[in-house]
Amino acid sequence: MSNPLAPSVSDYRLAPPVMARFVGAYLVLLAVVLLGTTAAAVALDLNADLLVAVLALGVLGLIALAWWLRSKLVVVRLTDTGYQVRLVRAAGVTEARWTEVEDAVAAAPSDIECLVLRLKDGRSTTIPVQLVASDKDDFARDVRDHLKRAHR
Repeated sequence: MSNPLAPSVSDYRLAPPVMARFVGAYLVLLAVVLLGTTAAAVALDLNADLLVAVLALGVLGLIALAWWLRSKLVVVRLTDTGYQVRLVRAAGVTEARWTEVEDAVAAAPSDIECLVLRLKDGRSTTIPVQLVASDKDDFARDVRDHLKRAHR
């Protein structure tokens, strides 16, 4: 049985389709680097081992990026005291205490489903739910639960 007084932290990671975009961009960059290295190796008559080394470093970088995106990168962190949002362009306020939050509402600016945390001072945090690796309703429920606990 869980302790209701224990600190509650919820970490939400990046959604798999968004991770795929990052990995795809990395692969395109790696291809451009390999093309440039190949052109330089041919023009300067360099050893072909350079290409193998660049490719090996690129593959190691790909593995590291995939591991970081899947295991370490937290897009939204909810704690008992507040929240943090990372890597979301135009999120607005990226960190605030729950005592500063007036309410949490659903919105769809530009037809993108978002959860908006409206702060008492008029500012807000907008989190596109498609970026979060969670069911949108479960995510919204967790945010509202954190908010309710803080306002008791």
